[in-house]
Amino acid sequence: MTGDWEKLKRDPRFVWPAFIALALLLLALPFVADWALGRAWVRIAAFVLLYVMLALGLNIVVGYAGLLDLGYVAFFAVGAYFYALLASPHFGVHLPFWLLLPLGAAVACVFGVLLGAPTLRLRGDYLAIVTLGFGEIIRIFLVNLNAPVNITNGPQGVNLIDPIRLGDFSLAQAHAFLGISFPTVYNYYYLFLALTLFVIFVSMRLEHSRIGRAWVAIREDEVAAAAMGINTRNVKLLAFAMGASFGGVSGGLFAGFQGFVSPESFTIIESIMILCMVVLGGMGHIPGVILGVVLLVILPEALRYLGPLQQWLIGRVLADPADLRLLVFGLALILVMLLRPSGMWPSQVRRRELSATGNPARNGPTSVRDAGE
Repeated sequence: MTGDWEKLKRDPRFVWPAFIALALLLLALPFVADWALGRAWVRIAAFVLLYVMLALGLNIVVGYAGLLDLGYVAFFAVGAYFYALLASPHFGVHLPFWLLLPLGAAVACVFGVLLGAPTLRLRGDYLAIVTLGFGEIIRIFLVNLNAPVNITNGPQGVNLIDPIRLGDFSLAQAHAFLGISFPTVYNYYYLFLALTLFVIFVSMRLEHSRIGRAWVAIREDEVAAAAMGINTRNVKLLAFAMGASFGGVSGGLFAGFQGFVSPESFTIIESIMILCMVVLGGMGHIPGVILGVVLLVILPEALRYLGPLQQWLIGRVLADPADLRLLVFGLALILVMLLRPSGMWPSQVRRRELSATGNPARNGPTSVRDAGE
């Protein structure tokens, strides 16, 4: 069955129609979601795309290079605040979007190198603790850098952020094209879709490049990789830098989309959620990571309907929907890790490794040390 599927994936008669159908589905998704579920779900679809970019950035660090990063949300925060501070009345600076987004990615990249440089000799649990501390340090700085000079506006955050504009085209305004109306959230969705496809393309090119193979070699055995002539220091720093730059891009888009940022958006829980997306989807496998994002973003939102469902079935709400939602969500995560510890959609390389070892206990990371090494 696996061999037939591999042949089918290489058959142009299957591949091209599948790509065309997927492209049409993504283009029509805002209209279908708005008609069937309401405009709030178009906004959720836009957030799915944001989290895809974030998860693919973390996938470089965790999935390719095997470096466990629990502070990845720090780069998301750096990109968001860089955009917010330079595109709002806070400093009186209103730089254009096309300049802020690459600059934010570059600044986040620098922060990635600053994190990676002192952690080059750390692995597993120790690396996880250091990256966790780095993420919390960034958040605490954002909370406290409002005195004696007000840089981040402290816990109040930054508001009145300029909406994303492409020349004279403002995404914050509804537009019509060929007689079809495109509300504001549609505009953001299509911009995020274009940038997500670009990030996926970059990730695929990296995966099959010399750098990607070096990352995988370090993940499998760093000592052997160094013995084969790989500069493990530079390659690991590059993994942190590339992953951080994706986080910076996502942060800038988040700030322009929301129009407001605050430290509460960048807690450790966000880092853990992004890591769950990568691990549960399938570490090192781009389609698996995307699947993990879709499931972990949509599932909590879908579980919000548990309250109305109780009202419809028994006439009253027995359990608070928020508590019940978190309970069901947690149980779903446990079941996935028990039944598919290697992820919902592992890569072919990972499948071959598992079939060669024949040890189901090694289907995936069973501890923090496993995930990091």
